[in-house]
Amino acid sequence: MTTRLHQLVAIFSLLVLVSGCGYNALQSKEEAVFKAWGDIESNLQRRADLIPNLVATVKGYASHERETLEAVINARAKATSIQLSTKDLGNAAAMQQFQEAQGSVGSALARLMVVAEQYPDLKANQNFLDLQNQLEGTENRINVARQRYNQAVEVFNSAIRAFPESLTNRLLLHLERKEYYKAAPEAREVPKVDFQTR
Repeated sequence: MTTRLHQLVAIFSLLVLVSGCGYNALQSKEEAVFKAWGDIESNLQRRADLIPNLVATVKGYASHERETLEAVINARAKATSIQLSTKDLGNAAAMQQFQEAQGSVGSALARLMVVAEQYPDLKANQNFLDLQNQLEGTENRINVARQRYNQAVEVFNSAIRAFPESLTNRLLLHLERKEYYKAAPEAREVPKVDFQTR
């Protein structure tokens, strides 16, 4: 009878220890990172899907702006060719390559919008206005998704470094730190504003 009681106490103690070690919490936090990354990918895909329609609309009005249109198409092609799996979220070089490709898309789209400003008929075109609004909304969604991803990464990275989860991770899970979604290097440059009229 005493042996049975000791076994039950040992099993109960083990269950209490395992439930307090953070094993399940760490996995939930890593899943939150993966979900947040999926949200970024979904919004980036939405942007990539809008680009051909936007380019086609602008092309009808500004066919001689070939260089800008090709830059947008090439940036989109490069960005969609770089696939980052959830296993790569801890790889700083892969994250940087992915983020640079996405930054190129943003840059090319900004140049395309500058070109569009030069064509009053294009700016008044309802298709262009709709696409421009959709693109603006998508860019906002991408920004929110990046912020949520970084928050999930912060929670996860903190958890795998804090006791007792750090011990659980070291002994059982071996989960790696995830990389933050960082700003493109050109985002650090102060934009130049010129108020002189030409």
